[in-house]
Amino acid sequence: MAKKSALGRGLSSILADIDEVYEKELGSSDNKIEEIDIDLITPNPYQPRKKFDNQALEELANSIKEYGLIQPIVVLKKDEFSYVLIAGERRYRACKLLNKGEIRAIILNVEDIKLRELALIENIQRENLNPIELAHSYKELLDIHNITQEKLSDIIHKSRSQIANTLRLLNLNDNTQNLIIEGKLSQGHAKVLVGLDKEDEKTIVDTIIGQKLNVRDTEKLIKNFKNSNFNEKSEKNLSQINPMLQNLHTKFLSLGFKSCIKNSKIIISFDDEAKIKKLLQILD
Repeated sequence: MAKKSALGRGLSSILADIDEVYEKELGSSDNKIEEIDIDLITPNPYQPRKKFDNQALEELANSIKEYGLIQPIVVLKKDEFSYVLIAGERRYRACKLLNKGEIRAIILNVEDIKLRELALIENIQRENLNPIELAHSYKELLDIHNITQEKLSDIIHKSRSQIANTLRLLNLNDNTQNLIIEGKLSQGHAKVLVGLDKEDEKTIVDTIIGQKLNVRDTEKLIKNFKNSNFNEKSEKNLSQINPMLQNLHTKFLSLGFKSCIKNSKIIISFDDEAKIKKLLQILD
């Protein structure tokens, strides 16, 4: 029995079609597998993944060179001489590295408006997106494509609480988010940073990077921050009646250290080990 047109169908139905063709490599009247000219394929402009690991691409290219392309890419046919990539950009890029003239592809008949949705869901399902990319993908599906958290939970097989916790990462400072994208902060670090005020977040992130703290040490640091927290008025009054504390803070700043007064304490953040050694030499 021929499949229904993708036009007007829900995401679960479209995703089921993609999974079926991926796993069984079966064509139909709507979805065909062909060898097509790789130069006729345009990468999806709405691809949520923006960074690709060059070394991983080279390893994939070597695997394809030795064993062939086992899993075809998925494209949308625009016209007789044009296709848009929907899924499998890593495989597509690896084949380009090998200067292949043709590539094995599944051709879908999908409404243009679904292009971004398919790219988002394909990446969530099949790629190792970093936590921030994943959060942005969730947010777009929820905000732009009007998918409920309950529906998204069913599609990607993750609990609503997992989705909600991932979305909370978008509340972090831009600098913190960039460090997560670059792999300098782990997802574990990210989770414990959520909910801090922006000043505390920046101080703790600087300390994590400078002292190379693991997640457990970061949790202890945050706990100490919260346990020693005075109300804002007391802190302000204390700094006013303790000029020695303010003078010491100013001295650290003049020596090039990142310093701040927090809860009647001076907190110094280190960007690298050189700064730690410098302070130890001064105190020695």
